[in-house]
Amino acid sequence: MKINSLSSKQLLTLKWWAIPKFSGFDAIICDGAVRSGKTFSMSLGFVSWAMSSFNHSTFALCGKTVTSLKRNVIDPLICILNDFGFVCSEKVSKNFFDIRLGNFSNRFYLFGGKDESSASLIQGITLSGVFLDEVALMPRSFVEQALARCSVSGSKLWFNCNPDHPYHWFYREWILNARQKNALYLHFTMDDNPSLSQSVKQRYKTLYSGAFFERFVLGKWSAVSGVVYPMFSNERHVFSKLPACSDFVVSCDYGTVNPSSFGLWGLAPDGKWLRLKEYYYDSRLQGSPRTDEEHYNALLSLTDGFNVRKVIVDPSAASFIECIRRHKIFNVVKANNDVISGIRRVADALSQDKIAFHCSCCDLLREFHLYSWNEKSGGDIPIKENDHAMDDLRYFVSEMLGGNEDCFFVGSVAR
Repeated sequence: MKINSLSSKQLLTLKWWAIPKFSGFDAIICDGAVRSGKTFSMSLGFVSWAMSSFNHSTFALCGKTVTSLKRNVIDPLICILNDFGFVCSEKVSKNFFDIRLGNFSNRFYLFGGKDESSASLIQGITLSGVFLDEVALMPRSFVEQALARCSVSGSKLWFNCNPDHPYHWFYREWILNARQKNALYLHFTMDDNPSLSQSVKQRYKTLYSGAFFERFVLGKWSAVSGVVYPMFSNERHVFSKLPACSDFVVSCDYGTVNPSSFGLWGLAPDGKWLRLKEYYYDSRLQGSPRTDEEHYNALLSLTDGFNVRKVIVDPSAASFIECIRRHKIFNVVKANNDVISGIRRVADALSQDKIAFHCSCCDLLREFHLYSWNEKSGGDIPIKENDHAMDDLRYFVSEMLGGNEDCFFVGSVAR
């Protein structure tokens, strides 16, 4: 594998530790737009620094999950390291790999920092350096535990991320205080990746809107405000004539005191997912709650005449999930309830016209115009009102259209 060209920022990310002007920094922080080339150059720079500075030492590479870290960082990194003459021996079951170059050999452990419990995974190890990919997606407890492990003299910290909201702890603690932290801060845009053509850059500009456009395309740490889905349009996303569909799926947000919202979805011949009809029950408005069995009977009515592949349910609705399983008619799966990632997926699906809604889905259409960001929260938190159909929509999109969203450097290579 051959790298045809690198930008000045990518080159600096690769070798800052060997340049007298920058070598005194304890850390490097790279943030900015997606597909800007920061991940690949940073990971290669991290290994080059480790192999040039230490022998028989231990390092860590961290991502939100080990799976995403391997897919987006480790696999392409090992490929190019092999071409450069490094010898990489991976121990998959132990989540580490050893790298040798001449008489130098070091071990690199892989860690996932997906939630607060992840901090215990890295606790106790002694490290000579750590690389944190997508650090803004990791809990602070995990990041700080990883940094505390770097107690070897000469160790350095490597941070990489796309922007989030301007009240994010990493932005306020590290980026705004980079000088005090003795950290080299580099901000990337898509123009810092010479492998991206103008047409590809333009395509990415059409994928996002609002705050997500500012973050992922412009590379800004931007706050959100107003309605959550400003790209939604009745003219663009609502239809009245039902086409022939296949592959039917149901999404459910379950409530006892709060409303319950179920949506029946069908796959249209053009590949677009259509919300064909819905069930929405608000016990406060109706004056009485419904039992699990009553909601289950509503699910049967909603799906009557349709061969439903699976029912995606709010993961906190344990009793309702058990009710569905007990009847042995539907395949039930627990929904992904990562709110912000789910909102971004829905926004992408709306922007790319991957979903549409029948005009009879009145409660979902009503919530689209009312579902808003909580501007007083200091972060990306929607107001917990008018969000029940929005939640079942989010569950559906995350399950059926989630795909591979992890950002990775798009390289230009020749064999």
